[in-house]
Amino acid sequence: MKRILVAVFILSSGGLSLAQELTVFAASSLTEAFSDIARAFEAQHDGVKVLLNFDGSSTLALQISQGAPADVFASANETQMDKLLEEGLAEAAKIFARNQLVIISSEDSSLDSVDDLAQKGLLLVLASPEVPVGNYAREALQKLNEVYGADFAERVLANLVSQEPNVRQVTAKVELGEADAAIVYTTDAAVNSHIKVIEIPPDSNVLASYPVAVLKESKQPTLAQAFVDFVLSEEGQTMLVARGFQTGEQP
Repeated sequence: MKRILVAVFILSSGGLSLAQELTVFAASSLTEAFSDIARAFEAQHDGVKVLLNFDGSSTLALQISQGAPADVFASANETQMDKLLEEGLAEAAKIFARNQLVIISSEDSSLDSVDDLAQKGLLLVLASPEVPVGNYAREALQKLNEVYGADFAERVLANLVSQEPNVRQVTAKVELGEADAAIVYTTDAAVNSHIKVIEIPPDSNVLASYPVAVLKESKQPTLAQAFVDFVLSEEGQTMLVARGFQTGEQP
């Protein structure tokens, strides 16, 4: 009897498909798109659970550098990915998406144009400069000097009242009425219908490139590569475009 029970247990244990967990660190601006992609990936891979960790790219890169366990990293800029590549913590990266910037304000705001950002007394919020969207925003402001005057960026930044660790917290400040305006990604503005969007002229805008890579310390390298391949696939790219991203192809 004991032998039969042991045999049954071994056979049943061998037949169990314990969930394979894949940990993906991704920039906050990818929250909706990567949630869609993760669900589709799980549906195509029985027994796989994708664990998503969203935050500012610089925060995530630092966590990975400090030993946080992760299998895939998707950054909102190449700078943070390059740091991990230099440290030998990531495999070769590929650009999978692109994004641009817009100005957002509350629905009842009097803000109507880009040059209104320099109004005295305006409450402006940006991401911290080490965060990709914060760096991109400051780059765009410098470009806007050519349109609105050499001191435009300086006058706008004089209105800065808060610097946030990721783009979602920047957007939340405007949504909650704690700031009059912010510069965020097009994709983040699209998530909320209760804000006003002001376009930045194409010549002054910044095209953000998003790289993705398998991490060297991944415990599931084959599965991690499969996830990256899915992100780069036609299906994955379609999901990204549906959330407002541009494809990773060179413009």
